[in-house]
Amino acid sequence: MRSNVSHFKCDIAGGIARIALDRPERKNPLTFESYAELRDWFRDLHYADDVHAVVILPNGGNFSSGGDVHDIIGPLTRMSMKELLAFTRMTGDLVKAMLGCGKPIIAAVDGVCAGAGAIMAMASDLRIATPEAKVAFLFNRVGLAGCDMGACAILPRIIGQGRAAELLYLGRSMKAEEGHAWGFFNQITSADELDTAAMTMAERIVAGPTFANSMTKTMLAQEWSMSLEQAIEAEAQAQAICMQGNDFHRAYNAFVAREKPVFEGD
Repeated sequence: MRSNVSHFKCDIAGGIARIALDRPERKNPLTFESYAELRDWFRDLHYADDVHAVVILPNGGNFSSGGDVHDIIGPLTRMSMKELLAFTRMTGDLVKAMLGCGKPIIAAVDGVCAGAGAIMAMASDLRIATPEAKVAFLFNRVGLAGCDMGACAILPRIIGQGRAAELLYLGRSMKAEEGHAWGFFNQITSADELDTAAMTMAERIVAGPTFANSMTKTMLAQEWSMSLEQAIEAEAQAQAICMQGNDFHRAYNAFVAREKPVFEGD
């Protein structure tokens, strides 16, 4: 998997990709270029055998302030409908790529996490926050609908319909403690421990059966649109595939030998 990217930071080691937006002086806003590069990077991630988990980190004490006011919002006010639709489809494609990348994503959130930054945290599989983290789906505060990049579909599934409606209608910030109580955040830790906590979680994922984890991520996404009967059948097929894997046999043999299994992802 390539780490030589231009519009965000990326480091890959030990099966974990650590990425972060890289404009800390402006609270890490997204630009047209960073949107597109992140979309393409997550699309390519689906085929990367050297990455089994992703950690999205803050930079300079903030996660992301969302779309850049000068580099994105201003130009959007001068675009045609066709150009606007191309842009909104591109931003949605970033979320699709994150959901479809086959690798668990951990968002480590500190400071400002707003707009498209909040969407990236939402589209991650797991979220850890510092007490200073503030998440805001603030689209209506700039005259837009809350239904941006899948927010009306994904956010209610995480925190519930009523709570999601409150955040999307009011555009207010959700503090870390509130987000933890609502199930948006899995864990709260100090800023000094955020990186370590996220990496510890990622290392546990990578030490597990990574092919099976990829299957879990796929099912979590696909079963949103399935009936219960379809979901049960899809899971039967997915589990039968995993049972043919060597990691399943390694786990059994380790159990018999009273040892801890060492998974290799096949």
